[in-house]
Order: sequence, then C-alpha cells, then structure tokens
Amino acid sequence: MPSISDAKQALLKTKFFPYWLDNEAAPEAHASLTDNIDCDLLIVGAGFTGLWAALHAKEANPERDVVIIEAQCIAIGASGRPAAILSASVMHGLANASRLFPDEMEELERLGKENMDGFKATIEKYKIDCDIEWGGELTVAIGDEGLPDIESEYKLYKKYGHDAHLLDKKAIQKEINSPLFHGGLWSKKRSGTVHPAKLAWGLKQAAIELGVRIYEYTPLVNSTHLKPGVLVNTPKGSVKANKVLLATNAFAAGSKKITQRVSAIRDRIVVTEPLTTAQMADIGWKNRQGIYDTRTQLNYMRLTADNRILFGGRLGYFFNNDTDPKDDKSANNFLPLVDKFYKTFPSLTEVKFSHAWSGPIALTTRMAVHFQHYHQGDMIYAGGYSGFGVTATRFGSRVGLSILDKTDIPETKLAFANSLPGYIPPEPFRWIGAKLTMYALDTVDEKGGWRKPWVRLVEKMGFPVTQNEQ
Repeated sequence: MPSISDAKQALLKTKFFPYWLDNEAAPEAHASLTDNIDCDLLIVGAGFTGLWAALHAKEANPERDVVIIEAQCIAIGASGRPAAILSASVMHGLANASRLFPDEMEELERLGKENMDGFKATIEKYKIDCDIEWGGELTVAIGDEGLPDIESEYKLYKKYGHDAHLLDKKAIQKEINSPLFHGGLWSKKRSGTVHPAKLAWGLKQAAIELGVRIYEYTPLVNSTHLKPGVLVNTPKGSVKANKVLLATNAFAAGSKKITQRVSAIRDRIVVTEPLTTAQMADIGWKNRQGIYDTRTQLNYMRLTADNRILFGGRLGYFFNNDTDPKDDKSANNFLPLVDKFYKTFPSLTEVKFSHAWSGPIALTTRMAVHFQHYHQGDMIYAGGYSGFGVTATRFGSRVGLSILDKTDIPETKLAFANSLPGYIPPEPFRWIGAKLTMYALDTVDEKGGWRKPWVRLVEKMGFPVTQNEQ
C-alpha cells in the first residue's frame, strides 16, 4: 500500500497551477480600464456568471451597451479551476434541491433540463471548442455502507424523469475498476464533462463578437449609488452604469455584506500525467463519466481529453476568506488527496501528478445561487455556487439579470429567487468552526468518535458540508 512518502514522490515535479489554465490556447488579456466610461450594464467578474450574463444581455437586446470588468484575467478564479462535471441541476443536485425547496422541485427540475439544453445550444451556436463529452454523471458507493445513499438518490432521479440506472457491484466494476466501488447510480443524459477554461475563453470571444467591452486587471474599488444608476470606481478609471451585476461568487467583491452569507472554501484537485493505453485498459472507464463518490468528504473524478485523471475533493479554509493562500501552492496540503487517489486506483500507484491546485468555492447554507440587493436594486449580487456551477451559472445569471432589470419571468417568483441563505458568523469564529469541521470531515470515515456528532451538528446549523460537489 502506498505511503505518504510515495505521495510526496508523486508530487515532486508537480506544477501548482490549474491544468486547465496551463494552456497555450489561453487568449491574451484585454487592457485594463484607464478612462471614465458610461454603459447600460456593468458586469463585475469575468467568470462563468459574468460571461453568461453578458451573452444573455446582448442576445436579448443587441443595442444594450454591456461592459465587463475583471480583477485579474478571464477564468482565473473558480471558473478555471473546477472538475467541470456537467449536471442538469440548478440547485446543487436533487437531494439539495429537495432539502431546500421541496414544493418547487418539479419546476426547478424542468428549468434545469431547459438550462442544460440552452447550454448545449450556445456551445453549438458559437462553435466553442471546449472538449465537451456527454458520458453522463456517475455516483459510486464506497463500500456497502454507501449503497443506501445511491438508492435514495436513484428514487429522486426516477421521480423527476432522469435517465438514471442503478448498478450493482459487478456492473460498476465493469464501468470502472476500483476495489472501493460497490455500486453506482448512472445518470446518462444531459450530463458529462467539459474543459472549463476553453469554455470560458469561448464565451469571452462570443461576448466580444456581440459587442461586449471587456477590461481585465480592473478590480472594483468602490461603488456609489447615483439614484438612479451606479458609479463604480476602479484603480485608474470609473464606470457609470444604469445597472450593475456582481458576478464575484466566493470573491464577494462589491460589498462587505456579501461575506455575511458567503464563505470562500478551498477545494483541492490533483491531475495525473496522461495514462498509457495499458493503464486505461486496466481501469476501464470507457464511457468517460464524471464521477462522485459517497465518502463523507466526497471525492470526485473525471478524465481529460488526453486521458489524465482529475481527482479532487479535499476542502480547506483560510482565515478571513483568503482566496489566494500560499499553503495551497506546495505539496503538503495535497498529500491526503494523493493518498485517497492511490486507494481508489491501486493499479495506478506508479502514476505521477502533473498539476495540483485549489480553487475558491462559495460555501453558503444553500450551496446554490442566491441574489443580494444593493443600491435600491440597481446593483445585484448573483452567486453562492458551491459546485455544479459550470451549468448552473448560466441559469443564475439569467435570473439575476431579470431581477436587476425587473423583467417579469416566472423564475423570479420562485422561493429561491426571493430568499437568502443563512448568516455565517464572522472571524475568528468562522475560522475556528471551519478548522474543526474540515478536520472532522477528513477523518470521520476512518476514526468516527466525536466527529460524527460534530458533522451532524454543523449540518443542523444549516451547513450541508457532506454534499459539497464540483
């Protein structure tokens, strides 16, 4: 059995930077804003929420003057760092949606399927090359104790019309060879995987072709309500906008109040070197599904276009919502993740890792999009994605724009659009609670004890920490 020293060896030549962004195809950054400009709609943040919002706005009204400002460069935040497993859910999975909005499940599921169809149509319309594969999503049971979880999830999938299939131990081993997997739930349609950075770069190009002005390395410094409209100041310029959409998710730029309900949790990922033909034959995975498992702190995995395995899921938190911690740019914080990888795929113990990184996800008690109102509704924050954001951001940005523009669409009347996630305590209580919780999640399956009641207590407080998926 591989040891921690083996994990260290496997990370000796690792680049601590997202595999997705380490690509020669990355476009040149646009110039920063150095003037005082006006526009109809200002979008703050050029991740998925901001880019989708720009497309929605210009497609609905080609004459609308839309500007995006980005603190760094396109997709450098969470949008360039996820596993990018595609799901039709707009509320972080069926179980989470059922927990939050049981009376609206049918409508949310209909909207999720509609959103995924629109996602696919957009990629085709703008000819975005983003390595998209439609192999489905697969939840795997870790041991027999994980079987009740997938059986419960299966009932939800079937109830709401998904093409879902339960797999026994023999069937799951035929799909993917891991001694840990004792069963599976395979949702075959409207799900798969995508290269998130290529998708973001493609959305950027589409937005530019529609006339959107983009300024990178242009952070929001402050904003003032002009009654009506908003003045946003940047380091070397300003934007006077009729409306402002804050698409800043875990970074929470725009108002200090955002962090009262949003915490920047780090989600860690490692990526192997490309597997050989023999290694691929050994593990199977011919249908190339995106995979989640049933561990308390779950792991997720997928294949890249060049047959690397992406493996992620170990959470961390740094004091005061630090979104760029130095500790996640060295091997130590990734050793437990590599150890989990080797236990999942013991036939791949010789495999080394080319890339490792962490990314900020916006943990809230909802784990799905919500909307905060500022400047009497002339500025709206749309964020709070803790996973499934590659597709859910398309939906959240559209609803956020409708709230901002006060357009009458049915979605804005649903409970998710008119409610907020719970309040999160400030520092140092946030850091203390997060550290205890992350340690409990890391060790509960192996050691049990006080960790199980602690995790239950945290979830009773409104934080569904065992449902964190990418």
